[in-house]
Order: sequence, then structure tokens, then C-alpha cells
Amino acid sequence: MTAPKMKTEDFAEMQELLPPALPAFLTAQRWFGGKAHRIRATEVADIIPFGASQSEALIVLAGVEYETGVRESYLLPLLVWYADRRLNDDDLHALRVTFRGTELLLTDALRNEDFLLTLHAAIEAQATFRGMNGDLRARHSSTYRDLCPASAGVLKPKPMGVEQSNSSIIYGDRLVLKVFRRVEPGINPDLEIGRFLSEHAHFPNVPAVAGWLEYVERGGQETTAGILQEFVPNQGDAWRFTLKSLSDFWLEANERLAELSLLDPPGLFPLKRSDQPASDIARDICGSYLEAAALLAQRTAQLHVALASEPSAAAFAPEPYTQAFQAAMIKSLGEKTQSSFELLRTHVDAMTADTKLHAEQVLAAEPQVLQVFEAALREPIVAMRTRIHGDYHLGQVLYTGSDFVIIDFEGEPARPISERSVKLSPLQDVAGMLRSFQYAAFASVFTTTNATEAHTELARQRLRVAQTWYSWVAADFTKAYLNEAGRASFIPANPQQLTNLLRLHLLEKAAYELSYELNNRPDWVRIPLAGILSLLSS
Repeated sequence: MTAPKMKTEDFAEMQELLPPALPAFLTAQRWFGGKAHRIRATEVADIIPFGASQSEALIVLAGVEYETGVRESYLLPLLVWYADRRLNDDDLHALRVTFRGTELLLTDALRNEDFLLTLHAAIEAQATFRGMNGDLRARHSSTYRDLCPASAGVLKPKPMGVEQSNSSIIYGDRLVLKVFRRVEPGINPDLEIGRFLSEHAHFPNVPAVAGWLEYVERGGQETTAGILQEFVPNQGDAWRFTLKSLSDFWLEANERLAELSLLDPPGLFPLKRSDQPASDIARDICGSYLEAAALLAQRTAQLHVALASEPSAAAFAPEPYTQAFQAAMIKSLGEKTQSSFELLRTHVDAMTADTKLHAEQVLAAEPQVLQVFEAALREPIVAMRTRIHGDYHLGQVLYTGSDFVIIDFEGEPARPISERSVKLSPLQDVAGMLRSFQYAAFASVFTTTNATEAHTELARQRLRVAQTWYSWVAADFTKAYLNEAGRASFIPANPQQLTNLLRLHLLEKAAYELSYELNNRPDWVRIPLAGILSLLSS
């Protein structure tokens, strides 16, 4: 049974009751990003009553401080029940508090159909909900009625099964609401870029923005809490599509392994091959994937052109490189790379022989990596910086069966919103996708090779052939991207500058991957190691 409606004067007491219960609640949630840290303290910054028709609902803005001193804020939509409510699987990690002698249970509201229907209705009505220290505002875009006409009726909500850092709900296979669990002050780039592309640039290969949720403090600071977008029917993301294509590739490649592994060892720097047509053998066994990669490249270039299309909009107007910006890049890249390499040094002794050899070669090449950064940024770069995707890879693209739709413009969630809005070279997105192709190629080997085969000559042959597949795909992607981008202001006209800048971003990404894999999937550190060595030798 739902608890009775709370009054405004009750919230101050709830603000004191909730913090002690928050650490256990947060660490049990799949979307909580601080599981690797010890929580020092929690607080409730605001409580906002939300008028769900059948339930007592609250939006709680919770603050978390870790022992490292880092602070984060989380948005918690909660339903309030009497504690004698019969529990289901979604309630097992609920908040429990005793309020004026009555035990209450607070559960995740994003699993409740009544709450989700009210949430959508609030966006349609552009409602505002007043809290203790700020307001939650629900708003819809100029394209809302095109995406959700009145004739559509009530759209039944269905939470998506997979939760990562956010929670998503599908409404009637027409709309998707993404609620940001971890929030921070500022307009989330996913909303800002999404609105620009759908309402101003009219770029068709992104989900159009239908509406959003924002929390506004009394002082006026905005925080994006959610984004409502067009639902795009799809066959999964481009990562899944690519692995399926690789599975088909290996059906033939395994029969010709000796032949393919003896081909000229391909370099992993795609510009060296981007002016050459794919070989007959590449087209023969890659099937239609080369054409698909070229189409994805075209959509990527069209995205970047669209993001650079409005010089009168300050947030999207292209900007030139400056001496100060390039100096700051050199410093930042150096610090991040040295941190990754230091982490690599601490893991070398525990590696298998093949991986250890490559790791030692990469460590010896650290000065060479830093020199690549220095060479690319030493002279003035004659090209423009623009807004970019910022976290671009195969998992950020949906495959519809005939085309690609680009999603998730948040950027790297671990970085502050202010940093994710900095204008950079679109070649950083290109590098991200190229690295993703290599990940897919290696993953197709790792996931089909058992532990006893992992370091055999057969496995090494398959990895060489995976490198060959990557080389073909990367070259076609890069060629198609540059052809579509043409003389766009963000492409350096000087071929050497183009080469230097793309190599820089590829190495930057691979160096980041070192840290990620060492911390999460040590066996996969072979991928960035191979990438770095090949980039330095090609």
C-alpha cells in the first residue's frame, strides 16, 4: 500500500532521515558509478514532490562525498510505501526509513508504470514541480508533436533491461526517455547537441529530441535530468553488427588462414592506404562490410559538417587552434600518457610472455609517443575546432538494417560537463571509431579462442589476419570520411598536418585504452599494445 501524501513541512525531516540509508542503497544499484570508492558522507540536497496519480512520489537529489574528496550528485526518483508492502525483485534494495514511528519503504520509481506515465504527461504538459531548494521542469521541443501526435494516445512505458550509468524507458516504440542518474550542473551535451542537430541543423541520422527534464536551483543553475528522444527501430548497435560480419568473415578466413597470414603485414595507420582501392581478396572475404563501413564514414562526416554549420551560435561556432590551446594539449596528453605507462609498468611482470614482450616494447617507446604529440602540436594547426561526439565508437551507433543512426552525445561521462563541451578536432571521433574497428577484430579472435590455444601459432596467425581485416576496413572508412568531408574547415589542408593530427588522436586513444584494460580486462591489454606499436612503426 502506498504511503499517504507528504506535506511540505515533512521534507525537512526526510532530509535528515535519508542520508544514513543512502550508502547501502546506492552501492546496490547497477547504475551507481562509485562502487570502487569508499563513501565518506551523503546528503540530501533537495526533495521534490512529484504528483503521480496513484502513488506518493519524490524526486530526491542526493550528494555523495568519497574518502578521496571527490563529490558526485545523483537523481533518485522514489515511490514511498508502507513497509508492509509485498516486495518484488525491484524492491529488494529499497531505502528503509522510520518516519514519525512508521517504517517506510522507498523504491525506484522508474520501475513503476503509473510514475512513468505521469512523467511523460508532465513533459507533454511542460509542468514544473517545486522542491525545497529548486524546481524540476519538464519541457518539450518544437518537434514533440511531430514525434508524438495527439492521435498516438497513451504510450505504454517499458523500462529497458540494461542499465549502465543511466536508465532508459521506451514509450510505445515511439519515444525513449533517458534519465541521467549521476547529474552535474550544466546542460548535458546529449541534450544540447541533440537539440541542435534535430531542431537547427536538421541532421536526419540522430534521434530527434522530443523533450527533457531539468533541475533548476533557486539561483538559476540548470542541471539536465533527462532527455526524451525519438525511438529508432534498429537491429542492435554497430558493434553487434560488426561482430556478426566478422563471424561471417572467419567462416572463409579460417579456411585460408595460412594464405592470409602471409599477406604483407598491414600497418594500422589508415591514411597510408586510404588512397588505394581495396584489394580483390579484401572485397572477396569482407563481403558487404566494406561498403557498410564506408556508409558509416559518410554519416560520420555529415555529422561533423552539421555540427560546424552554424557560425552564429556561440556554442557551436567553429574556432581556430591557438598557441595556448595547443600548449595545453601537449601538457594534458603528456600527463595522461605518462600515467597510463606508469600503470603498465606495474603490471608487466604478471603478463604472459607474448604480452610482456609487447608491453616492454611499448614502454621503451614512451619517448617516441610523446614526440608524436609534440610534433603534431608544435606548429600552428591550420584547421578549425568544433563540437564533436566525444566518445565515438561502434557501440554509439545503431544499425537499422540499411543505415546508421548516431546516439549518445554525452561525451565521456567521467569528465566534467565543462570539459565535454570543449571544441576539438573531429578527427578525434574518427580515431575513436578506427580504434573500435580494431577492438572488434581482436574481440572476434579472443571470444573464439580457448585458454589452451591463446598463445599458439594458430592464435597468432588469427591475430595477424584480424589486423589485416582492420587495415582494410580502416582504410575504406578513412577514405570515405575524407571524401565526404571534402574541404570542410576542420580538415587540415596540409596533408602532413592531417597525418600528424590523426596519428596523435589514435595514439591518445590507445594510451587511454591501456589504463582502461589494465583496470578492467587485463587480458585485452594486447589490443592497445598492438595498436601503439603498429602506429609507431607505420
